[in-house]
Order: sequence, then C-alpha cells, then structure tokens
Amino acid sequence: MPDTEHLQQRMELAAQRPFGRRFHLRGRDRATAELRGPQTMRRHAAEIIAERLAPAQPRNDGRQTPYRNHPVFVAQHATATCCRTCLETWHAIPKGRQLDRDERAYVVEVIGRWIDRELATPPGASAR
Repeated sequence: MPDTEHLQQRMELAAQRPFGRRFHLRGRDRATAELRGPQTMRRHAAEIIAERLAPAQPRNDGRQTPYRNHPVFVAQHATATCCRTCLETWHAIPKGRQLDRDERAYVVEVIGRWIDRELATPPGASAR
C-alpha cells in the first residue's frame, strides 16, 4: 500500500474532478455510515471491492457501481474507485488483471478515509 502522503495526494487529485465533487453522504447513506461506524464501512468496502472491482474483468465494468443506496457506492464515485478505468486513470492501478491484496487494501483505505471525512463534516456543509 502506498505511503500516507501518496494516498492523500491521489485522493486530492480524484477529489478535484467536477464529477467527484458532486458526491456527499446525505440522508439514508449518511445515517447508515454513522450507525454502522468506520470499521463496518471498511469491511463493507472490502467485500464490495472484492466482488465488484477486484476481478481482472469485472462484470459490467464502468456500470457496476450504483450511485446510492450504500455509503461505499457514494464514496466510490467521489474517490474515482468505481470502475477499473477510474482506478487506472486516477490511482495508477492498471486494468486487465486481478487487484492484488495491497491494491484492494489501498482502495478500501481511500473509501474509508473519504467516508470518515464526510462524517466529520456537518450535514449540508461542503467537505472540500
């Protein structure tokens, strides 16, 4: 997994995308993240990444991540970890091969940090 500084730089770069800036935890997604807590959100992220993003050729790649109904899905769009193309473009993780353990851990950490940052920001306030 990249060092903390590298991870933070990648997150900031992805956060500057106009598309990614539109996403924030609101309503039910925010309530779920608050209720379940950071460890559960990271566990859910690990499960979702393993199933939907880690395979070399994910099913429906580019369309496999819903926009809402789970805080991890919202975080994936906000952090450019929603599909293999975004991972390659914004996080320098190549397409066409299965994500290794460190890459999966990296993606989970990016998602977890974004959710943590969102929850530290009062609802309705801009996190960036």
